[in-house]
Amino acid sequence: MTVSSPAPTCVTELAVTGMTCGACTSRIERRLGKLGGTTAEVNLATGRARVTHVGDPEVLVRTVEKLGFGASVVTTTAGAAPDSSEGALRSVEPVDGDPRASLPGPRVPSEGALRSVEPTEGALRPSAPGSDTQGADDDGPDPDADPEVADLRHRALVCLALALPVIAVAMTEAIQFRYWQWFSLVLATPVVFWGGWRFHQAAWRHLRHASLTMDTLVSVGVLSAYGWSVGTLFYGEAGLGGVRHGLTIIPTPDLYGGTRTIYLEAAVAIITAVLIGRWIEMRGRKQALAAGGAGAGEPTLSDAVLVVADRALRVPVGNVVVGDHVVVAEGATVPVDGVVAEGVATLDVAAMTGESVPAEAAVGTRVLAGTRCVSGRVLVRATQVGTDTQWARLTRRVQDAQLGKASVQRLADKIAGRFVPVVLVLAAYTFGFWWFADADAGFAIAAAMAVLVVACPCALGLATPTALAVAAGRGRRLGILIRGPQVLETSRKVDTVVLDKTGTVTTGRMGLRSAHLGAGVDAEAVWRRVVALETDVDHPVARALVEAGRAAERSRTIETAPVAGVGIAEGVEVVDGLGVRGTVDGTTAVVGRRRLVESAGADLPDDLDIAHRDAEATGATAVVLAWAGPDGVLAARAVLAVADTVRPTSAEAVARMRSMGLRPVLLTGDNAAAAHAVAAEVGIAAEDVVAEVLPTEKADVVERLRGEGRVVAMVGDGVNDAAALARADLGLAMGGGSALAVDAGDLTLVGDDLRGVTDALRLARRTLSTIRGNLFWAFVYNVAALPLAVSGLLNPMIAGAAMGLSSVFVVGNSLRLRRFRPEA
Repeated sequence: MTVSSPAPTCVTELAVTGMTCGACTSRIERRLGKLGGTTAEVNLATGRARVTHVGDPEVLVRTVEKLGFGASVVTTTAGAAPDSSEGALRSVEPVDGDPRASLPGPRVPSEGALRSVEPTEGALRPSAPGSDTQGADDDGPDPDADPEVADLRHRALVCLALALPVIAVAMTEAIQFRYWQWFSLVLATPVVFWGGWRFHQAAWRHLRHASLTMDTLVSVGVLSAYGWSVGTLFYGEAGLGGVRHGLTIIPTPDLYGGTRTIYLEAAVAIITAVLIGRWIEMRGRKQALAAGGAGAGEPTLSDAVLVVADRALRVPVGNVVVGDHVVVAEGATVPVDGVVAEGVATLDVAAMTGESVPAEAAVGTRVLAGTRCVSGRVLVRATQVGTDTQWARLTRRVQDAQLGKASVQRLADKIAGRFVPVVLVLAAYTFGFWWFADADAGFAIAAAMAVLVVACPCALGLATPTALAVAAGRGRRLGILIRGPQVLETSRKVDTVVLDKTGTVTTGRMGLRSAHLGAGVDAEAVWRRVVALETDVDHPVARALVEAGRAAERSRTIETAPVAGVGIAEGVEVVDGLGVRGTVDGTTAVVGRRRLVESAGADLPDDLDIAHRDAEATGATAVVLAWAGPDGVLAARAVLAVADTVRPTSAEAVARMRSMGLRPVLLTGDNAAAAHAVAAEVGIAAEDVVAEVLPTEKADVVERLRGEGRVVAMVGDGVNDAAALARADLGLAMGGGSALAVDAGDLTLVGDDLRGVTDALRLARRTLSTIRGNLFWAFVYNVAALPLAVSGLLNPMIAGAAMGLSSVFVVGNSLRLRRFRPEA
């Protein structure tokens, strides 16, 4: 018997058109959720739906279309959710073929390729529009150029021009000439049908699918006002010459039983107000979404200058593979993550880290896709390409954040989804109540219209997605990536921040901490011997000592080139795990651990012995330098303490955490002495240091803190931090760390500045506050306005304007997040 394997789970992103409010998103989510093994998140602001499902994505498209909406597949990821740690972005379609297969010569550059490839070659000419050099300096896409925004603007302005005379003549009896009401009908008709066509069309489309949305409320309200007006003009007394019409904020009964009352001004005011509100709202949404993607000052990555032998060819960036070499010239954008193999350049890293100061890149410097070459020219060896670059991963993180939905927004959408039918029933009840209360039919119609229009739940549907879209875009500018709205709700409760030591609080690179020289020993002699012995040794301690020695030489402006044999090492021997010995300046020299030096016959004098013990007590690696004097006797001359260097901003970052009421905890697998030394340097209390923890135990430490009732944020950068990041209430991954750590984090800091932790928490909390403010005012608006409308105390025209303004307020309040600034 053959057992069939279960169908793989897919994550499909759909572009959905025709949504106008939270009722639309709620209905789509419910209908998609009825498909077997399917869950959906629909975002009104982005017009996207993220669906986890089994089977053909076209089934999803047909299901959405049956509800009266438009739908198309944007991407489909098979076999894993988009946040999985491997292949998170495989939905990007591959480029067929490899043009490099037919290229002559080896697939690596020839020696000195950067110099041999001339900038004037065709491959290095300025890119065509849309290539990687375009868009780096512009201000991003103009939202007014978007077809939907342009159409809304056109209709809104034309309707405004036609509506103003209708409203003005209806409000002012002094200018109501004979048969003015027929003049109003002529102007109002195109507004109602041409200007309001999108609402009528959408309402009819949804009605055919047994669905009710905000468009239904607008369409029914406007057509009711227009239909009543036409009826009284043709069959009542409203069309008689000399009839006067006054306008009040609170509708009043008509002495003629409503037959002289028209509501053309209400119909055109509602359509115009909703169109203007929708235009401003859509424009704001486009601005917010543009802030989170390429554009708005961020580069696009479309092609690369690939170097093969001594030739340079421009190819699609998707055809570059790991190990290839690409040229990045002045004005171009780095298309891959990689390491500089040749050349020097200044890079604008603002798009990736938010840092405004350009960074220098030389041989060995790690560079990231998305950074732009301001000056110079470099040859970059690709280490990560395509969907594996940080640029691609972080872009996807922004998109995921924009597609997400907070639990409070889910509640709002559920309310909105049931709100429309309730409003229709309430409008019918209002009309019936006033009709049977002996009010004239015109007054009853006006009260019902006000209920229909004022209750539109647009603002509820926009409260979360617009704020989240703006926050995601602003965070991207500052090097802060938010995974989704659930992160916002957790950030408010965090009271403990667990900091991984290596690579997070410290740089993860060895550096000189202190140098203690023996009596009468010249510093120049020390560093000349250290550099001579350690230059060719591939070891972190050796590299740290050589770097310190060269820095000391530069500070004293000592000539670095050897003269008359001085500074030349001969017979260098590396003793594994202990150090290096050889001959420098014609005399024997040894640099390494104390055991190696003492075994060579050199004991440490008291002052160096104390310095050695003090260095080891702080967790540093103590290195002893000895060389033979004129008498040929080997003697210890200096103790050099080397340790993982603390980031310059870590102490300030810890102070900021304390000012926010957070408790910083240092977590490390290093020995206790080293951990306490780092903690003391950055300002973490000794009781908040957890040292000598195995990588597998880091998650247990986080769980223990949570068990004590603390809400824990974990900050880390390595593979061994991934489990702890996932176990914490809130995971903050340093973007310069491992891909697994970045994927496990709820927030990603693109740079390596620990101060970004407090900025990320502040942005998350500010965003949550904005969302709550949006929802509060949206609910207050509906709660306050509905009773007035039901009571007949609200003119339909005023109701339409108020409804439009509520949406504009939500969008405008969300856009305030663009002014968020990091703490100075």
